[in-house]
Amino acid sequence: MALPIEDYALIGDTQTAALVGKDGSIDWLCLPRFDSPACFAALLGDPQHGRWLLAPASEVKRTERRYRESTLVLETDFHTDEGVLRVIDSMPIRDEAPDVVRIARCLEGRVEVRLELILRFDFGRVVPWVRRAEDGGLIAIAGPDAVHFVPGRPTRGEDLTTVAEFTLDAGEEVGFVLTWYPSHEPVPDPVDAPAATEDTTHWWRDWAARSRLGGDHRDLVERSLITLKALTYAPTGGIVAAPTTSLPEAIGGVRNWDYRFCWVRDATLTLQSMLAAGYTEEAHAWRDWLLRAVAGSPSEMQIMYGPAGERRLTELELEWLPGYEGSAPVRIGNAASSQFQLDVYGELMDAMLLCRDGGIAADEAAWRLQVALLDYLETAWQEPDEGIWEVRGGRRPFVHSKVMAWVAFDRAVQMVERHGQDGPVERWRELRTAIHREVCERGYDAERATFTQSYGSRGLDAALLMLPIVGFLPPEDPRVIGTVEAVQRELMRDGFVLRYDTSEADDGLPPGEGAFLPCSFWLADCLTLIGRHDEARELFDRLVGLANDVGLLAEEYDPRLERQVGNFPQAFSHVGLINTALNLDRARRSPARERSESETEVTT
Repeated sequence: MALPIEDYALIGDTQTAALVGKDGSIDWLCLPRFDSPACFAALLGDPQHGRWLLAPASEVKRTERRYRESTLVLETDFHTDEGVLRVIDSMPIRDEAPDVVRIARCLEGRVEVRLELILRFDFGRVVPWVRRAEDGGLIAIAGPDAVHFVPGRPTRGEDLTTVAEFTLDAGEEVGFVLTWYPSHEPVPDPVDAPAATEDTTHWWRDWAARSRLGGDHRDLVERSLITLKALTYAPTGGIVAAPTTSLPEAIGGVRNWDYRFCWVRDATLTLQSMLAAGYTEEAHAWRDWLLRAVAGSPSEMQIMYGPAGERRLTELELEWLPGYEGSAPVRIGNAASSQFQLDVYGELMDAMLLCRDGGIAADEAAWRLQVALLDYLETAWQEPDEGIWEVRGGRRPFVHSKVMAWVAFDRAVQMVERHGQDGPVERWRELRTAIHREVCERGYDAERATFTQSYGSRGLDAALLMLPIVGFLPPEDPRVIGTVEAVQRELMRDGFVLRYDTSEADDGLPPGEGAFLPCSFWLADCLTLIGRHDEARELFDRLVGLANDVGLLAEEYDPRLERQVGNFPQAFSHVGLINTALNLDRARRSPARERSESETEVTT
């Protein structure tokens, strides 16, 4: 059975990523892209669905692990009665083929090491044909996929499973390299394991050194920025929500989704993080990916796309995988890609304004696309939609969706006023006013002093915390304060924020999920904006305390089980950490001006 989600660490080459367990087993790896079929899928099943174990053969008494400073190179130290084994894991930044490099090094005494390599293609379904390579390694082939495995020590091949045990004395080390390539092409030359590891270390440190962020939370922010970079698909600039699929939002439940795609709504907050840290190149690439992906008919704009902008993300269930701790079904693809969600228009326009404010040059073709999207939104904003949480229980007039439609026209007006773009600004102002009026009239419950999830409902939604963050209302407005307090009162469980109450809202699925970490970070932002700084810092400290031993966060947290749940690591959670840390640092540095400065940063 797979380990607890928080017992995994991430390695990656900015085109795909692997999860490495505390037990030394790589239980998840999709090749050659984030959204490709997995060749190691034990995370969603058992070892026979594919994994790569490298660890002591004897009992491990204690395990310690860390990333090399400012890198994505993982070091895991296994302490046994006989000695200490260090396993160094990395994926070199890709030149031609994707590689996984593992080095076993004995630090003390003498250690018996066990290697177990079980290769399966197509998410554990396809057993490859394995043969010996000319260089003494192994080649596994099935259909379009091929893997070349180069062991540093002779191994004993047993049909489809490679098993080896060997002894290392103090000071000795041995390296292993696994390389994927298309089966119809020649076998690529393997990288040198020690040299590739050092090159990868230097690459990440050079990248991290470009950050201009400091502050009280520098180490946490740096780790989150490195995680975001690792989730970037380098050829296009798109950033996937997570490198995994079907890690459950409730253990044993059915809320299991594929997050190996790029969401439009992540764009603004991700851009804010990247620009604040000085990563203009990455922000520019993400902006360009966004524009390429949404190009086309405005009515066909999707909420998510593939890493290269693919639109067809057909959802399938993989019946041969039992799911993480029995959480079935396992899904690939995502049917929510075909949903109608109004908020993405606001998020797109917000992202474009943020880019301009951040110094990224104007693109007239991009502006024409934005104007076309706004033309469509002039009538579409009145329609019900599936909302930010991608409900599968029917469309409704969600308040957050209407607010984000307001954001779209507001940012268009600002593009004209601040950056000289040409457009029907008076009509946009009128639409902005009309949407604002309607939301305040139909989306606010005066009796309870809070905005509601949808027009006419009594349910709450943590997405309402975005109202002051996007500038829909000022933080000191009593309706904002009332909404923040209602969320604290009705949606907080054990100190963390639920998206909404799944036992009351009809979202088309059985109730039950963990607390949503991005929403909890939004609450901390709102508390900062309304001047409740001690509460904000307390909540932030509680949230970052959930990160695992190498600083990674999943999508959600189950307070009852005290476990991370949902896909892992989750870009949205790390974006929330970065932005909340920046807001708290600004508030600490300038108490007298904290509200205006924080509001400016968060709302752009």
